[in-house]
Amino acid sequence: MPLVEVSVSAGRTPEQIRALIHELHAAVERTVNAKPEHIKVIVREIPRAHWAAGDLTLAEMDAIPP
Repeated sequence: MPLVEVSVSAGRTPEQIRALIHELHAAVERTVNAKPEHIKVIVREIPRAHWAAGDLTLAEMDAIPP
C-alpha cells in the first residue's frame, strides 16, 4: 500500500492541492503498478513562518523588498 507524503508551504489554493494529489496518485499508479484504491496521499501544509532556509523563514523572505 503506497503512501506518499509531501510538505508544501501554506498558500496554495484548494485547486492546486487537488491537482497535486491527482498527479502524485497518477505517478504512483503508473510507476509502481499499485491499485488506485491502495494509494494514499497526504499533503501537509506548513505555515510559512515555520519553514526556514538559510536561517530565514519563508515569511521573512516574503517580507524582503524586491
